[in-house]
Amino acid sequence: MDPSDFFEGGTVTVSAATYAVVKAERGDPDAFATIRDDEETTVVVEEERVDEATAIDVEPGWKRLTFEMVLPFELVGFLARVAGALAEEDISVFALSAYSTDHVLVREGDVAAAEAKLESLGCAVERAEGFGDGN
Repeated sequence: MDPSDFFEGGTVTVSAATYAVVKAERGDPDAFATIRDDEETTVVVEEERVDEATAIDVEPGWKRLTFEMVLPFELVGFLARVAGALAEEDISVFALSAYSTDHVLVREGDVAAAEAKLESLGCAVERAEGFGDGN
């Protein structure tokens, strides 16, 4: 399987919400994602929902780009291709994978450049309803 087959005609949605990546004392039930390892707990949560009481460190200002496609487990190199393409534009990513698809978070100021780069790979990029409404 070639990742290019999934880019061509695939859709990427940019979230209306702005997220914070938080190093926290514990998970958050309102989080988009919670990652726990032996050293720390990280939550990705809408900025206005950051729990300051449990936050150790907060990195605000991220938009979520969701690849609206089912990505088979056998697919090799999809996320590497995305990260590499965005790195060519000097765009840092925070990558997350769900069971069926991938998400990357990019800084708010990098959204336009990320959209253009993903479109050059063949993706259709859409902004979620409410994007730019101050969320």
